[in-house]
Amino acid sequence: MTAASTKPIGIQIDQETHDRVKRLAQLRQRTPHCLLQEAIAQYLDREERREAVRQQAVGAWTEYQTSGMHVDASEVTAWLETWGEENELPAPTCHK
Repeated sequence: MTAASTKPIGIQIDQETHDRVKRLAQLRQRTPHCLLQEAIAQYLDREERREAVRQQAVGAWTEYQTSGMHVDASEVTAWLETWGEENELPAPTCHK
């Protein structure tokens, strides 16, 4: 990320959080600024992945409501119980 593509942002944090950031930055031999940038990037990555999973679940639920196609938990369990065995079952297929 180049300096020209960055934008400053101000946030208010309580004194305890400020002290924790400063202390961890010193332990890691980094600046508090660098630590906060990394924390924000990690938070956004995690939350974007979480939202993608949520959107996928909503899409799957909508598809199920529309089509009625599904696999029962008992079918999945029976399949998983054969994983790694010589006669491993094929993955169950969707049905109504």
